[in-house]
Amino acid sequence: MEMSSGESILSPDGPLVSRVRAQKVDSRSNRGLPTFFRNLEEALDMRRSSQSLLPIVQNSWQVSNAVDFSSNDILSLSSSGTLRAELLAELSKHPNFSTGSGGSRLIDGNYPYLEKAELEIAQFHGTESGLILGSGFDANVAIWTAIPRPGDVIVYDALVHASTHEGMNQSLAMQKAEFKHNDTESFRDVLVSVLKTQPLVKQGRRSVIVAVESVYSMEGDVCPLRELVDISRELFGQQGNIQFVVDEAHSTGIIGPKGSGLVCELGLEKEIALIVHTFGKAMGGSGAIILGNKTTKDALANLARSVVFTTAPSFPFVASIRASYALLKRGETQQTQNRVQYLVRHFFETVTSHSLWHQARERGLLAIPLLEGWETRPFVTHIATLRTRQKYIYWLYFHILSSSYCVFPVGPPAVPLGQSRLKVTFHAGNTEEDVRGLAKAIFEWVQEITAIEYGDTDKTLTGAAEAVYNWMRSEGLKGFGMV
Repeated sequence: MEMSSGESILSPDGPLVSRVRAQKVDSRSNRGLPTFFRNLEEALDMRRSSQSLLPIVQNSWQVSNAVDFSSNDILSLSSSGTLRAELLAELSKHPNFSTGSGGSRLIDGNYPYLEKAELEIAQFHGTESGLILGSGFDANVAIWTAIPRPGDVIVYDALVHASTHEGMNQSLAMQKAEFKHNDTESFRDVLVSVLKTQPLVKQGRRSVIVAVESVYSMEGDVCPLRELVDISRELFGQQGNIQFVVDEAHSTGIIGPKGSGLVCELGLEKEIALIVHTFGKAMGGSGAIILGNKTTKDALANLARSVVFTTAPSFPFVASIRASYALLKRGETQQTQNRVQYLVRHFFETVTSHSLWHQARERGLLAIPLLEGWETRPFVTHIATLRTRQKYIYWLYFHILSSSYCVFPVGPPAVPLGQSRLKVTFHAGNTEEDVRGLAKAIFEWVQEITAIEYGDTDKTLTGAAEAVYNWMRSEGLKGFGMV
């Protein structure tokens, strides 16, 4: 499925051209600016110089015939129109709804429909109460600025989201301690250290609050949540002063019974103090909810400034969330949930059965970390990452994009320096042909780069990379793996 000439990845107004051009540093153009704007441009130049500035543009699948392996519409509820129809039906039941909430939650912004939606969602996930906010970012900031008390300790996975870090940096916690990503022994070591160095925690007078995610967005792997909970209970006993906060952003709607998430999948609803579910990914809308009990809800409503000093969610906003949960509760998303599982497994099978797979892996040309043990896992996630030698990341990206498959290159600061990768996100709306085509494009690139490395061709660049770099030279641009 090659792009037609009119849909070339180098179309003048296309996303790739816009993104590459946006990295050009022109310090001369900043000299005449007022100090305020010049300082901002200098900060942006730091991003441009490392090719990490992201301009606001549409992605390739939105403006061409490229297949979407990039967006967060995992269950295709948004693109298929399924959620739209459910939302319109929900709104038609309430023809006199207000378009705004009228104030903050604690003063004028509360209303019965909002309370009912929060209670229904909490019950669906097996918890006591919920608090709807504008986004997952808002939810994490609210939790970490409100919940930890002076003298508490936050223990967090090394790969938790930026929003968690944002909240932790503003928290009242006495100490923050990181454990290695998904490493249960590192988690144990950190807890042992906390107990040794924090007497108030050991005495049960202060708490440890653990921050993890069910599925990590830049890796696609799953938190060993049950093991972490078991270790915490082993070391802390029944004092109740170690509690977990689980961010389910990438498992809502995808994992667990009717898409209820990892906590429900593992039956740990009574073991987790706070759970964040977001609605801007598989649920096809926007917003988030923090689930817990009455105490945690009251604490968030009164101690989180991002809740206290903001307008409450509007009726249409809440109706969209309620519509998506109506689909989940009726089991109407189970087929799409199963479809994502099938497509990811189909991709893994297609890759591992390819004649070039073992050679590509052994030579360091291609790695897909989640392939290890995929056949025996009870479920897979919708995210897979493609790794190759760092100098080849963009070569592979350009080839996949020129084959009309849209994945996304992820580099610093989203991931550590030297760990750039391509992120592949699968959707219920993808087809088996899409999946096989993506795998075919990957191995076409492997074959092309192998010929170059073995000297079987006079070329020193893969075809798509050569086309991009020739254009970049004509524009006076650099970076993106150019040689």
